[in-house]
Amino acid sequence: MIDDSRGREPPTLRSAMAAVYEAMRTAAPAQARPDQTNDFGHDPRFLDEISPLLELLYSRYFRVRVLGIEHVPATEPALLVANHSGGLPYDGAMLIHGVRREHPRHRRVRPLVATFAFRSSWMSGVITRMGGVRAASSAARALLRAGELVAVFPEGLHGVGKLFRERYRLERFGRGGFVRLALQAGVPIIPVAIVGAEEIHPVLTKVTALAEPLGIPYIPITPTFPLLGPLGLLPLPTKWTIQFGAPIHVPTEGDVPTVIADTAEIVRGRIDTMISALLTHRRSIFFG
Repeated sequence: MIDDSRGREPPTLRSAMAAVYEAMRTAAPAQARPDQTNDFGHDPRFLDEISPLLELLYSRYFRVRVLGIEHVPATEPALLVANHSGGLPYDGAMLIHGVRREHPRHRRVRPLVATFAFRSSWMSGVITRMGGVRAASSAARALLRAGELVAVFPEGLHGVGKLFRERYRLERFGRGGFVRLALQAGVPIIPVAIVGAEEIHPVLTKVTALAEPLGIPYIPITPTFPLLGPLGLLPLPTKWTIQFGAPIHVPTEGDVPTVIADTAEIVRGRIDTMISALLTHRRSIFFG
């Protein structure tokens, strides 16, 4: 993990929680144009400020194991494509922190985030400062041109809102927009399998009627929420593994729609294979 405190007091868990609270109460900077004038509102210092909280979740709570970090480029841009789950975006946060912590160059990850997350200041303030960017091809291309690692979750809201009985069943990867992006930008696709996040919030059913005023797509009903009130939103302390696969390069010859569709299925299949292998060797949801 990077220490860029430069004489400042090192952050503590208390100061990290205070920084998160301040970001929640402060609206995120606008992300109107896909340029680098304000880096889409990203504040690298914010990751330093909240690092004790991220490290607590990463090392002590979810006890994340990372495999295949050598497949993430040292300096070049790439598209990280991962499965999505968990009800709340802990998987994105752990992916950001995991690469920053484990990669030899401590690279940052810029995840593309669904538009709904920017409708509420309490969500957008945290997501934007951590490096999240409103999902748009123009923004993604700008980040890749700048040499960034861009993370995509093609399952979208269908993935993060999967019911518990549907865990680890990959949803369709849309129309392959991420493949088109990789092809246009000339960057490799790094498949990413995340195991453990699917059980942190066992969603039994979802309520949509009351969700819109809160700026969220649905309200999850779990064994603990809303029964236990706010405490029911705490994630279960499952044991996680994040595995990075070998790069997949999009063919530059052939019928483009066919290439995009075929490559999307290859990526989906690679992630599915990694997930299946990790689940096969997992002895316990909570102990790995």
